[in-house]
Amino acid sequence: MNLADMLSYADIGQLSRIARTYDCECNGHSKHELIQSILSKVGRRDVFEEQVESLSVEDIRFLNSLLFDARSSFSLEELVARVQQTKFVRGEEEDGWNPRDMITRFKQLGWLFNGYSQQTKYLFQVPSDLKKRFSDVLAKKFQTGLDAIDGEPGVYRDEQKLIVEDIVHFLRFVRERDVPLTDAGSMYKRTLGQVLDSMSVREEPLGKTAFRFGYGRMFKEYPNRFSLIYDYCYYNGLIAEDGGLLTLTETGSGQAESGMPGELPAVYRFWLRLYKNPIPNIQSIVQWVERLARAWVTADSLGNTLCPLIRPFYFDSSESIFEQRIVQMMMHLGLLRIGEDDRRGRVVQMTKLGSSIIQGTYVDEEDRIPLSVEP
Repeated sequence: MNLADMLSYADIGQLSRIARTYDCECNGHSKHELIQSILSKVGRRDVFEEQVESLSVEDIRFLNSLLFDARSSFSLEELVARVQQTKFVRGEEEDGWNPRDMITRFKQLGWLFNGYSQQTKYLFQVPSDLKKRFSDVLAKKFQTGLDAIDGEPGVYRDEQKLIVEDIVHFLRFVRERDVPLTDAGSMYKRTLGQVLDSMSVREEPLGKTAFRFGYGRMFKEYPNRFSLIYDYCYYNGLIAEDGGLLTLTETGSGQAESGMPGELPAVYRFWLRLYKNPIPNIQSIVQWVERLARAWVTADSLGNTLCPLIRPFYFDSSESIFEQRIVQMMMHLGLLRIGEDDRRGRVVQMTKLGSSIIQGTYVDEEDRIPLSVEP
């Protein structure tokens, strides 16, 4: 429902609180006048933009968690949990800080409403028309921090559908030879080296590192891109770890034979579901990248704009998550180009294919690959 519909169902008490927030001058005893006065004030671009501009970074993080969620209603417990997630540093909460205060403030602004039916009265809803206005105003705010370049950079990488082709290469590699596994369930280094050599995009085997967990079942053993390829094949039932050997399933054999391992949107959807464990709001971050990087922009300015929305994950900072787990992987998925400009340094731009896939794909917030995110 839109704001006007939700106001019509609100009781006069909530309408009065919203009207006071916007300094509406009207008959406070008339529901009709309250609604018309609120709609008039909220409908003004300058008033709405002023309210969004005054939001704290925690407010924006909370708002961002709602904008790209396709669900129409949320429980109080869900909203409280999302508000709690806006504090990125332990001990950051001030004495007496109550996450319900933010929810109350959003209600007083007319941005959150209780449902009107018996089934929804304990749930909260965001007016549909306000969601679009929020995203437009935030996009305008974010764009002021971007550093765009004219024309094309001197060089850039665009991997397009290479990851889909490399899934086929991996399946055929497993089909054509015995692939023994260690006691830990990973390929031996020599075999892994051969696999990586067969890929269209070269990666080096991992060196010794303590921090490798959370981003996939085999992320600790394999480099980033191949880890995603392996997990995609494993969770989609294309490969099996059986009796100390890695083998193809019947489905995997068929796809190796046909050279059709699935479309790129399926790999993108899997990536979202897998990476949601350490980056719960990855879907909204990707949506912002798609919206803000349709033209070439510097990676630094895009990162400075979006990193405040990204919660650190153990020793992985917001910046490293953005650079390595999001931007780099979006390039590997063919969603994003990464270039080098002579004057501005590293630059990024969405591919047309990437924009199409992101705009056409939605994954439910609770839909994720079950995976331990702790070491």
